Parts: sequence; C-alpha cells; structure tokens
Amino acid sequence: MDQDDHSDKQIQDILSMKKVAVIGMSKNPSKAAHYVPRYLSENGFDIIPVNPTTDEILGKKCYESVSDVDDDVDIVDVFRPSDDVLPFVKEAIKKKPKVIWLQEGIHNTEAEKLARDAGITVIFNRCMLAEHQRLC
Repeated sequence: MDQDDHSDKQIQDILSMKKVAVIGMSKNPSKAAHYVPRYLSENGFDIIPVNPTTDEILGKKCYESVSDVDDDVDIVDVFRPSDDVLPFVKEAIKKKPKVIWLQEGIHNTEAEKLARDAGITVIFNRCMLAEHQRLC
C-alpha cells in the first residue's frame, strides 16, 4: 500500500499541532487504537476520544461522533477500516480540521479526495506514534 507524499518537514509541522480527535479510539490497551493515542497523550497531545460504545477512555470524556466535539480540532486521527472511512471523513470535514490522518494500513482514495477538495491536508497509511518517534 502506498502512503502520502508529504516530506519529513511537513510531517513534523503537522505533529506540532496538538489537538487531536481520535475516531475509533479503543478501550482495549492491546489495540493500536488505544496505545497510539495513549502515547500521543503522554507526549503532549490533547487527545479527544471518539467512540460511540463507551463514555470515557484514558480518563477523558468520549464523544459519540466527531461532530459532537465542542472544541475545534487540529487533526482528526482515524482508526477505522479503509472501506468504512468515507462516512467518518465526510463528518470530519464538517469539523474543519487542518489535517485528517488515516492511520497505518488505512487508505481510501474517495475520502482523501473529498478532504483535499475541502482544503484539508490528508495523511494516509502512516502511524502517528511511529512518525512522532522517528521525527520528534
């Protein structure tokens, strides 16, 4: 699977943004959708869990959908299968984040085009934890 063509400098600039809504964040500590945002939280990111199946993750209020988040967000980080991403990205676009980040293994051309057409930077098939460890 390909990944986006952003340079290391562009990724570093994105990683300087700290308010991150995590769609599909998990309560299960063994899943990447839990330990990646936990790592980010421990490294200065303000994580906002988005998962309709629970009220709280990592001691933070969990939102049913990204549109329920009151605050503005810099990055919408998506942990959903590639085939399921489109409706989540459509909803995230309404939130007007600067970046939509599709985690490692996630790529959806249609969703990515919609986000880019809305003026949103799209990262795909990259892990925020791995990129942060590599570049910061």
